[in-house]
Amino acid sequence: MPVIEYQRLPDVVVVPDVCVGSLRRVRSVVLAVKTPRLEDVRRIALDESSRTSAALLKIIFREFLGFDPEWSSSVPDVAQMLSGNDAALIIGDPGMTFARGNLRLFDMAELWREHTGLGFVFALWMAAERAAQRVRKIDFAAARDEGLARAEEIVAYYQPLLNLTREELRSYLAENISFSISEEMRAGMDLYFQLAFKHGLIPALKPLKTIQP
Repeated sequence: MPVIEYQRLPDVVVVPDVCVGSLRRVRSVVLAVKTPRLEDVRRIALDESSRTSAALLKIIFREFLGFDPEWSSSVPDVAQMLSGNDAALIIGDPGMTFARGNLRLFDMAELWREHTGLGFVFALWMAAERAAQRVRKIDFAAARDEGLARAEEIVAYYQPLLNLTREELRSYLAENISFSISEEMRAGMDLYFQLAFKHGLIPALKPLKTIQP
């Protein structure tokens, strides 16, 4: 689930120590900008599939840049998104494969680190609190480790679909994405939640509740 949804959904718990995050540069969550500087941006189109990243971008503008552009939601088509906007937030596969042209690109995990010095968690595995006992029996960490051990199979499958080189995909899985929650990433997640509440992006602020072994 997008990490922001933990604060929006009632009665949910988090699977410990597994995530989709990034310590520095994520590559698959980017802001494409037509203006010379971020400070010149006035209208931003958000990828309609984005929730965590959309909130992150609003936090960066409101908290760190000190102003709030106009926001709109769009399908992830960069040309369409930029036809009437100064910038476009693109996530996932489209964020890695769209034509860059003369656009300036800002990596969202890099922007977060630039302003906070922390890593960022984009997604977590969650369960309804009533289902915690059943979910506890699933070894999510082992599933993560199995997937990482089979990275070459994943690279081989996605390479023709995304038209990226195998080395680009290998480095993405090994260097850009973090699948475990370090203390730094937990601190980044806590700060993200605090700022999301401060700027009215979540209705309340609740502590992170994990499924206990």
